[in-house]
Parts: sequence; C-alpha cells; structure tokens
Amino acid sequence: MASTSISSIDDEETIVLELTNPTLLHDELPKEEILISTSEIERWNLPLILRSSSITVRANRSRLIQCSSYFRALLCGSFSESSLNHVLIQWNLEAIVNVLQFIFGCSLKVRPENFLLLLEGALFFGVEGLLLVCESWFIKISSERNLSCQQLSLDTIIEFWNFALEQGVAFVQELCKDYLARNFVWVVSCSSFTKVPYDLLYSCMEHPQLTVDSEKQICEALLHWISDNTKSSECAATYCENDHFDILKKVKVCLLPLGFAAGLRRCFSQFGNEIVSAILALQTDFSSTLRDTISEDKLDSLRIRITEYSEKIVLSGCVHMTIALLFMAVLPIDLDVTLKEKMILAFDQLNYRSVDFYKIIEKPVKILSFEAVRKVDISRCPKLHFGAAVEWLRLAFPSLRMLKASHCLQFRMGDLCYLLERCPLVNEIDLTIDISSVIRTKVSVISTTAEKSQLSDRRRHNITVRNYLLSNIAKPALGKPVLSSISKLTLEGRNDISDMDLLKISALTDSLSYINIKGCTLLTDVGISTFFSKCLSIHSMVLSYTTIGRDSILVLCADNIFHDGADVHDNQKHFHSMASRLQQLHLDGCKGIDRNSMSQLLSHVCMVKILSLRETFLMDDALCNFIGSSLESLDVSETMVSILALSSLLRRNPDLRCLKATGCKNLHQITSDEVTLTSGGRSKNFLHGLSKSCNLEDVAFGWGFSYVQMEELVPAFAKVKEITIGLGASLGHHVLHALPMICPLIESVVLTFQVISDTVMRIILESLRYLRVLGLHCCLGDWTSFSFRTSMPMLRILRLEWVSPWMTNDDLTLLTQNCSDLIELSLSGCKLLDSYSQEIISSGWPGLTSIHLEECGKITLNGVSSLFNCKGLEDLLLRHNVSAQRGRGIRRNFIYHSALKLPLLRKVALDICDACEGGFDSPSHLEWQYISAVRISRCRPQRCGFDLQTTSSCKPVHKDTIILEWNSKELRTTIVKERI
Repeated sequence: MASTSISSIDDEETIVLELTNPTLLHDELPKEEILISTSEIERWNLPLILRSSSITVRANRSRLIQCSSYFRALLCGSFSESSLNHVLIQWNLEAIVNVLQFIFGCSLKVRPENFLLLLEGALFFGVEGLLLVCESWFIKISSERNLSCQQLSLDTIIEFWNFALEQGVAFVQELCKDYLARNFVWVVSCSSFTKVPYDLLYSCMEHPQLTVDSEKQICEALLHWISDNTKSSECAATYCENDHFDILKKVKVCLLPLGFAAGLRRCFSQFGNEIVSAILALQTDFSSTLRDTISEDKLDSLRIRITEYSEKIVLSGCVHMTIALLFMAVLPIDLDVTLKEKMILAFDQLNYRSVDFYKIIEKPVKILSFEAVRKVDISRCPKLHFGAAVEWLRLAFPSLRMLKASHCLQFRMGDLCYLLERCPLVNEIDLTIDISSVIRTKVSVISTTAEKSQLSDRRRHNITVRNYLLSNIAKPALGKPVLSSISKLTLEGRNDISDMDLLKISALTDSLSYINIKGCTLLTDVGISTFFSKCLSIHSMVLSYTTIGRDSILVLCADNIFHDGADVHDNQKHFHSMASRLQQLHLDGCKGIDRNSMSQLLSHVCMVKILSLRETFLMDDALCNFIGSSLESLDVSETMVSILALSSLLRRNPDLRCLKATGCKNLHQITSDEVTLTSGGRSKNFLHGLSKSCNLEDVAFGWGFSYVQMEELVPAFAKVKEITIGLGASLGHHVLHALPMICPLIESVVLTFQVISDTVMRIILESLRYLRVLGLHCCLGDWTSFSFRTSMPMLRILRLEWVSPWMTNDDLTLLTQNCSDLIELSLSGCKLLDSYSQEIISSGWPGLTSIHLEECGKITLNGVSSLFNCKGLEDLLLRHNVSAQRGRGIRRNFIYHSALKLPLLRKVALDICDACEGGFDSPSHLEWQYISAVRISRCRPQRCGFDLQTTSSCKPVHKDTIILEWNSKELRTTIVKERI
C-alpha cells in the first residue's frame, strides 16, 4: 500500500489502472489515496480496498492482454487509447479486484454469494479461464445428490437464472434447468417455489430428468404456482384462457389418481373434467386406449416418470394402473418400436386374457434398473397382478427398501412370501386393508356362510406370469437364497392370513422388529404365540382385535428367552423377556387376555413408549404392575381403571404426549380432599402433577372429566393438536369458549354429548386456523347455521351427527362455500334435506372420499345419481333417507351400479328401508370390482303403544345387519344382531 501519487511510468510492461466504484458515496470513503501493485497481490488489504471509491493499480500489461479479451482489445488495437499507460475503469470494484486476482494467479473460492459477481466480471473482461472456473463450480455443486449437503437455495437458483437470461449465459441456464428438474421434489417444498419464473418452470416440465414422486406431485405444484401467479379474476374454470395454463399440458393426466382428479373439478372444472374423462376411458377400456396411443405415437403420455435420481415412486389411487404401464416405464427408450409395441400390448393382455401372447416376443429384453429408488407405493391399484408386479419391483429397483400396497385385496399371502424371496433387501411392507366389521367381541353373530372366490384361474394365471418373467426377461444371475431383511410388516385387516402363513413368514426372516396384525381374525392364540417364539427381535406389536390370549402372553413374558446385553434400568435387570424389550404395544379389543394375563404382561413391559389397552379387561391391579417411565402415548379408553391407578402411572411418565381415557366410568369426579397424593409433605391430585410434567398433544377424556380438571390441565394443553371430549365429560360453556386460547394449535376437535352454542362454535371456527377435523355427535344447545358463515379453509373432515336437524339446502350450500376442501362428510338427522342436496354435495365437494348420510330427510327419495359425480368415493353410507313412499328410493342394482360408477369404492352401507324394490342384489366379486365390504341393515315394524288405531303407528326398528365381506380367498356372509 502507498499514499503517494504516481507521476511517471518507467516500465513499458506496466500499466496503471485507475479503478473507481460508482456505487459508494463520497462521504463514506477513506481520505487517503490507495496505490497497489499486482506484484504484491497476495498481500492486498481487501477490506480497505473494497471500502474505497477509487484505487490505483500497477499491473503487468502483457498478463492483462494474455488473459483478458477486454484488455487485449483495449491495449492492442489501432485506436489512440491503445498506447496509453493509464486506463480509467468504472465498474463494480469487488468484481474488478476478483478478476485481477484471478489473472495474476490468486486462487479464488467460488461460493453461491460471489458466483454472479465473478461470472459478471469474467464476462465483461473476457476472462475465459475464470469463466471455466465458474462453470466447473456450478456443474459440481449442482450435481450433488444429497440435498442436505447442497448450498444452493431456490432463491439463489432463481437469481442465477434471471441473470443468465439477461446476459445470455447458456451454460447457467442449462444447469439451472438440470438442477431444478433433478431436484423438483425439493423445489416444490420451498416457500419460494411460486417465484420460479415461468420459462424456467416450463423448461423443467420438458426436461428428460424431471424427477418427482408422482404425477400428482407435478400437477399440485403447477396448480399452486398458477393460483399464486394469476389474478383471481383470471383464474377461471376455463383454464385455456390464460397463457400460464399451457404448462398444465405437460402433465400426464392419465397417470393421476382418480380421487385427486375428481377434487380438481371444484376450482378447475374444465381441467378436472378432462382428467376424469381420460382416466375413466383408460380404466374402462385400457386395450383400445393403449392401441390408440401407440398408433398416434403418444406412448410417452403413459410412461411413468422414473429417472436415475428417483428415490420414491407413488402410484397410489391410480385405479387404471396395469402391469403394461409398469413395465412400459422400465423398457429401454431406444428399444425397437415394433418390439416395444409387442411387449406393451402383450403386458396389456396379461391383465385380461391368456398368456400365450408371450410366444410373439422374439428375444429377451433387458429391463432398466434404477438404483436410487427406495420406496414404491402401489396402494389402491386393483388392476395390478401382483405376481408380475413383484418381478417388476425386483428387476427395476434392486435397492428397494419400502413397499406400500394397502387396500389391494388381490394381493395374497403367497404373493407376500414370493416378494420376500425375490426382493430380500426390502425391509418395510404395508399390506393394510379395511378391518372386518365382524369383531366377535363386539357383535352377536346369528349366522355365517362362506363361498370360495372366483380366483383359481387368476391364481394359476399369476404363476404362469411369474414363470414367463423368469425365463423371458433378461436378468442378472441369481445368487444363493438369503433371508429377507424385512423388519417392519403391516398386515392390518388381512382376514385371509392363517397361522401357517405366519409360520412361513417367520421362516423367511430373522430381523422382524415391527408387526401389525390388527384385525387378522383367522389367526389363533397358538399361531400367534408360535410366531412370537420364532421372531424374537420384535419390539413393536399392533395386535388389536385378534385372538391373542394366555399362550402368547406366556411366550412374551418367558424369562431368558432373549437377551443380548442391552441396557436396562437397574430395577429391571432381571427382566430378559421379550415383553421387557417392547417399545410399542397395541392390544385394543383383545378380550382373550384375562385379568391375570394382563397383570403378568404389564409387570414385564418396562421400556414401552406407546401403550394402547382400549376395550380390554384392564383393572387397577394390572395397571399398578406397570413400572415403566418412558411412556409417550397411553390409551386406556373403555376400561375399568380408576383415578388412583392412573395418577400413579402418570406421575412416573413425564414425557407423555398422548392420553386417551374415554368411556372409563371409574374415573368419576372426586374432590382433591377425597383423593390426594402426598409428595414432599404437600397434597396434590394427579391432574395437578400431570399439568406440571407433561406437554400433551393428543387428549381424549370422558367420564369424570369436567371444567375443574380442564382448568388444572391448562399448562399441559398449550401444545395440544387433537382433543376429544366424550360421553360423561362436562367442559362447560366458558371452557369451550376459551378453548382456542388454551389450545391454539388444535387441528382436530371432536365433541360428544356436550352443550354448544353459536357463540362457542363461532369462536372455535374463527380462532382455530389449523382446524382439519371437526366432529359433533349428539350435542345439545342453541347451535344454528350462523356458525357456517365462518370460513374454514383447512377443514378436511366434517361430521355433524344428530346435532343439526335444522339444516337446509341453503345451509349446505353455505358449508360448501366455507369448507371448500372437505374429503370426508358425515351428516345424520338432517331431516330437511331433499334430493337436490345430492347435487349440492357433489358439486361443492367433488373430491369427497367418504360420504355418510343417515336420516337426512328425502335425500335419496329419487335414487342416487348426483353422488356418483364424486368419482373418488371410497366409503358410502346411505341409511333411512327415504320417507315411507312405495316405489321411491334406491334401486335393487345399486351396489353393482355404484361399483361401475365409482372405481375406488370399497365400503357400502345401506338399509332395506331405503330400497324401492324391496331389497338389493348381491353381485359376485367380478361384478362389484373393488368393493370389499357391504353392510345391509334390516328393520322390522313395531307398533307404538300410544297409538293403536293407525298404520302410521308402526315404526321401523332395527332387526339385524347382513355383512358381505370379500378377501383373496372367499366371500363371507355374516348376519349380526347389531346395527353396524
């Protein structure tokens, strides 16, 4: 550094550069003049230099000319300035200094913060070497696979893109496209996603490496972007009127879930209708649609997006998904067109006809492999043949770890064993289906019959498919058989799984740590206990509504059955049983566990974090045997525990987040004088202790819970997100009024037999902005439609059961306007509704997946037609919605008709009273498609004792319920006394 001016230049190779920074104010600058030389560039005082408005730099002329096209043109040209030894440059001072540093050999560290500065300097001064450095850095950092290691924010990428577009920097534009396309899943999760320029977003949609979890994810993201970037007046239902809507043409609409598409019709009616029509056409006549697509050379519109960067594939709810579409996505893109057409058409025939078509395939085809894919979700895809699907998974995703195939009745237990053998790296499988309505401990069974399902041909067909795939598709050589890595297995609701199936599973794995067999009614206590004795590493069990009993408890509690030296508490070191290692245990409704067995089990369970004992023979003595102190969730609903036993447990578990105790009649209200617990000479009831130690997030209370207890628990309720107040509880008007202040984060409110009013509901609905679930059951009070005037944009589930007899069509319309995104609706006792109410429901909430309508006036008097417009319906209950008028109501073929109109429909509940032809046809499984359960209630007339003169004095009362349930093995028909 120097403070003297330069009066002469002696060295012909030296040039003086006077650099001025026009962005700084004169009064902010140092008073002294700064003179520096590139020969000392390593020792430059950069902070001082960059604070100056003007500096003088002595630099080597030849080096500048050699490295910079700017200086080469300036100093070597034929114009007069070329011979000057003094050059004035007005530019961003930091950019000039960085360029000089690079030219004269200093190493520059490129960062997101200085990338554009360096790039701009390199472009302006024509420094090719610095341009290459910038490009190499951007290529390297934008190709990182681990997002957690990335330093580029979406805002930064947008800034880069805008600069590149303005300056015409092609490599930056291309790398921005590549980066956003490969990381689109992350991009759509960013708060600044809607700021992405249209041109950049559009180019991502056309990018061959666009990586998403599902086509739904793309569609949701684009609609969100459009809604945020389009004025409300322009966001019309006719989307083609706005240029921004052109981007939606890039969505492969035939790969969207039907339920999602149906929901789009509310705000984007034309777009939603087009998607629904395309999906239904594909679902109804896949073969014709496929042939048309091939002839029009539009196969890409049916090709699932899978790239080398894909980690998750989600196809859930695509009712039209077939093996042909699955394999189309993993066939080589450069495959001969003729062979590709033969393969695709052959796989299409796989779903409907014989397998002789394989003879037309002339040679094996190597399936593309995607190493990065870890999770695949093919839930609710009824057209898939799982024997072939397993081979697709094995060949295409060798690193697969998680498979979700819930609500797929056609997935048999044989397919599960086949999957474990063929995909040994998979460690998590979910095969959940709906739990049977026939829970023996809850209903009184009158009769049961069963008939074999019509699946024998399909089963043989699957075996043939497997054999073909093994012999005709090129695949890597198989190694020695290995045990499956499965650690988490969910079989919830599978009433087709037997003890033998469990034993087969246990023989294929030695690493199972989580098992869910909730509602598996065919399993016996002996089978379950044998399974436990072979799978000793299980530490999480969901056994609700099974026949688990004494044999299984003895296995779980057997000392020294399993011990690997894991750390336990000092007072628990003598416990080396399987039960002592459990972290999660659900025994809801397990009536086979008697009082003694329950006591024995709880005396061993000491490390459990989640404990659910709802509807069991749980008594105080058993609960007092529990010595664990790690509980995070506890459910003792519908048991006989008392306040004393519960209080002792709660004091030892300060990390409790979920507490449910509805239906516990022994938790009656008592004063603190009658029940006190002494601690350090002070008397405190258990609620006071709970309020000091816990931060609850999910609570459910009933008997014995009142506004007094609520006031005690206020400190513990600050983080509550779900609250259920059931029968026997009494909160009082002032507590409900203050609920939003006590629990500001609430997402779910369910009130049963409570006293409510317009004021209370208005405050709750206006203040709880995160509310997603609202359930009101048999509540009293002066509640009217006034509360419906409150907007509830986040609400997804609404249940108004026996609380709104005054509801009219106008009220229903108001609800559709203020609760626009409902997916589940339940209305009971709304006797003023009529047939037009169906149109209000279906047009206001086209995306509904569940509709329950009971005793709702005359809503089905003229049949059911408008509700069929809710194409994503999965659960439909229609009972007692027709006045006693001959020839009016629901037609006999309703079940068959609804199955055709609603491809995702799984559960139907009806009442004979609503049948206009005296009953309902019970179609075979092949006719009712995806439906897994039908419940038909029957009534009998009963004369009212106060009026013996008129026929109207005969009132219908419940007689019984016919339940038809299908699984992969049989169709079972059960008649029970209860109305379920």
